[in-house]
Amino acid sequence: MKENNKKLPFFGIPKLYPFLKPYIPTVISMIILGVLSSLMDSIYPVFNKYALDNFVGKGTLDGLWLFIALYVGVLLLQVVDNFICVYMCGKVEMSMDRDLRDAAFSHLQTLSFAYFNQNNVGYIHARVMSDTGKIGVMVAWRMMDIVWNGSYIICILGMMFYLNAKLALYIAILVPIAAVFVMYFQKKLIVINRKIREINSTITSNFNEGITGAKAVKTLVVEDKIQDDFEVDTTKMKRTSVKAAHYSGFFTSVVTMMSSFALALVLWKGGIITIDGVFEIGVLSVFLTYALNMMEPIQNIIVTISELIAVEVNVERFFKLIETESDVSDSQEVIEKYGDAFNPKKENWEELIGDVEFKDVTFKYPDGDEYVLEHFNLKVPQGTNVAIVGETGAGKSTLVNLVCRFFKPTEGAVLIDGKDAAERSQLWLHSNIGYVLQTPHLFSGSVRDNLKYGKEDATDEEIWAALKLVSAEGVVKRMEKGLDSDVGEDGDMLSTGEKQLLSFARAILADPRILILDEATASIDTVTEKAIQDAISTVIKGRTSFVIAHRLSTIVDADIILVVQDGKIIERGTHKELMDKKGYYHELFTRQFEEMAFSDI
Repeated sequence: MKENNKKLPFFGIPKLYPFLKPYIPTVISMIILGVLSSLMDSIYPVFNKYALDNFVGKGTLDGLWLFIALYVGVLLLQVVDNFICVYMCGKVEMSMDRDLRDAAFSHLQTLSFAYFNQNNVGYIHARVMSDTGKIGVMVAWRMMDIVWNGSYIICILGMMFYLNAKLALYIAILVPIAAVFVMYFQKKLIVINRKIREINSTITSNFNEGITGAKAVKTLVVEDKIQDDFEVDTTKMKRTSVKAAHYSGFFTSVVTMMSSFALALVLWKGGIITIDGVFEIGVLSVFLTYALNMMEPIQNIIVTISELIAVEVNVERFFKLIETESDVSDSQEVIEKYGDAFNPKKENWEELIGDVEFKDVTFKYPDGDEYVLEHFNLKVPQGTNVAIVGETGAGKSTLVNLVCRFFKPTEGAVLIDGKDAAERSQLWLHSNIGYVLQTPHLFSGSVRDNLKYGKEDATDEEIWAALKLVSAEGVVKRMEKGLDSDVGEDGDMLSTGEKQLLSFARAILADPRILILDEATASIDTVTEKAIQDAISTVIKGRTSFVIAHRLSTIVDADIILVVQDGKIIERGTHKELMDKKGYYHELFTRQFEEMAFSDI
């Protein structure tokens, strides 16, 4: 996403107050400690003044030990102050990070499939991790930067006016001039650094594609093109970075020049006053130190404000996420009766029987323009086996997405046990559905941990029974630690077929009333597929099942077959009825049968 270069007015930042509220006492303590630290920093030159005026000027060491004790005391106090302040800043940053990420991740669990279809993983990951991290840094550290630098400038200006108002006025005039210079160069640097971030994002994206798509790159023989594209981006990055370095160098030189000018002004005006005999050498020393140290905090404040402006974008992105409303959500009445995903009221859950009915359902996807279903009606009594067939990309998953309430009908209703699914809890429905995906997903951890996602309190005996039922028993027994074996990230220590078997066992373990198989045998060899088909015949008895199938030979015994083409249901009936009709299903079946026969030759 390209960032807007104009200054943002911090309108989104007050929204952070609910997240900051628990830490207000800590933040107030941080501010007090920050002001105290800047005050002590401004006092050190006064110690130098006292030493010059009393020890050097008078040539005596009377009171030296008391002086040393006070100096060391202030130093130790500042060390303790800084330690506590840094600890508190770190605590607030980490706490805010945790709270923001928890809020974002929890909200993601409530969003429908439509949100994940419209936003890629990289975008969502950046909102939950990167944006929240920058917000935490802003609230803790950048706020303290402004507090310390701002109070330090006030302290030293106050000290200078106390010591000599006339000379302090000369120095004070330089402050707004320096601020204007700093703001000008900082604005230029912000624009350039944003370009650098955009180029860096492109480089990172190209790098990831080059690595993750290494096999495709080599088989397509496009190494030279990938290399050329990468070099173009890195060259652009180099030019922009050099330009930023030029501005930064000039910026630093201007700030140094302003500090030198302030120092020269103190030496000139302070020297004249000293010659006139009304200015102590110790006071001149204090002014020289303050003149040298004044420009850096001015620079830091401008830089910090620029960073706050940049973080406003992160704040807006974060709240755009957590304020996104789900396309599918439970009403307040449903939540009050059945609870939500995080606080279910299972005592109010009715037993799900398994009757499903599409009642005058019209549907189009939230990001789509065409209707997929129009005034569709279908009754699926409990225990019915529904098969959904069609070519790849035909839209076979639409019906099961509606049954599961992953999407809601545009018009009409999906009834579960005679009642609109919207009048029941999503969690209640999902807890009664077993879903085996075409592309299986396993979580990091052991085989046992993964299977227990199907039934949290499952015993090992129940787990082995489920594995045996789907012919996955041998897969686990071959693994070194059996049920305790680690499956790796996304199950990458197993083959696709083995992952499919385990995900099937996980679904069966939950003992669902509605079973959905989304081309569940597509990644399994023919021998294992035959065993699983026998298991499916046993498992679906008494259950309502929806089977999305690519191999039509596996669904010839289905109670009803729905044929999908271009997102529309164009035929329905039993295998015999559809074959006798000699329509699109007959064409699909015959073509597939011929292909299978040819492959066996």
